[in-house]
Amino acid sequence: MNILGFLSAAILLTLMPGPDILFVITQSITRGKKAGIIFACGLCTGLIAHTAAVSLGLSLILYNSPVAFSVLKYMGAAYLIYLGVKSYIHRKENSLALPTATGVEYKLYRKGILMNILNPKVLLFFIAFFPQFVSPATENPAGELLILGLLFMAQAIVIFTLVALLADRLSRRLMQNARFSLIMHIIESLVYFAIGISLIFVTV
Repeated sequence: MNILGFLSAAILLTLMPGPDILFVITQSITRGKKAGIIFACGLCTGLIAHTAAVSLGLSLILYNSPVAFSVLKYMGAAYLIYLGVKSYIHRKENSLALPTATGVEYKLYRKGILMNILNPKVLLFFIAFFPQFVSPATENPAGELLILGLLFMAQAIVIFTLVALLADRLSRRLMQNARFSLIMHIIESLVYFAIGISLIFVTV
């Protein structure tokens, strides 16, 4: 198992502009670093399901079943579009600081989990990426895949946390401007819409 090579590739891939890092940035800019970090934890928790699915071979069942894959794809797209609509409707109600109301943190965390679990692109990525770093002669590929999944989650949460802190620091003054704040919330809505619609066209 090539752990060093895997971590190097994983870090580079995590740093590349993509849905997850984009969502962490928008949450951190519009709601503050706490929201960004909680959301990132949700995203990484969602990876547990994909890691388990790959390790147990369940991902290949979804991959080889057009119906199951389509259900996952459309559920993910519908959820993201719903979030886009909801975010746009409440664009003027959002504040920079994460509210302390009971359940707000859990809702952000749950949102991150669902967005990753329902994203078929993550499923395809795990199927294509992880097996490359499993030892050809191993007698326990499931165990190695599980270890790789945990390593991927660990580096992802570290990077997402740093990104959340940086995004919050750079945007704090700008978000005091009502016009800039409104624009950022609209951009957040558009990000949900764009990625949700893109999922509809994902094919295996």
